[in-house]
Amino acid sequence: MTEKVEKDETLKNRLSTTQYEVTQHAATEAPFSSEYDQFDQPGIYVDIVSGEPLFSSLDKYDAGCGWPSFTKPIEKKSIKRHIDTSHGMFRTEVTSSKAASHLGHVFTDGPQEAGGLRYCINGAALKFIPADQLAQNGYGEYQDLFH
Repeated sequence: MTEKVEKDETLKNRLSTTQYEVTQHAATEAPFSSEYDQFDQPGIYVDIVSGEPLFSSLDKYDAGCGWPSFTKPIEKKSIKRHIDTSHGMFRTEVTSSKAASHLGHVFTDGPQEAGGLRYCINGAALKFIPADQLAQNGYGEYQDLFH
């Protein structure tokens, strides 16, 4: 139990209030408030908690919903799905595999030509790593995505 409390305090000190509430308590940031909503630079998006690679800018699109949206994760194993019945709705929540950070939800109204999924993700759960800085940030194996 002490380890969980220490981890919690470390995260509270490292993350903003919004980042902490989104990733640890499944909060949702306000629509259109994320710096990544209308953001289109090449690179990858990683879990703000663990640094686990989650999404590529190559799979990002403007769904008009107010949150960053992606057609698929970089690797299926980096995302876990859970049934979410909160707020009287039936949705599929997505969390990161390594840190179990709440990311957002996946819906079946995405672009059909890209598989039909829309990963609607809280920008507060993400950290962006620019394509030209992947190697120096420890993500060199993803450079080939952008060549």
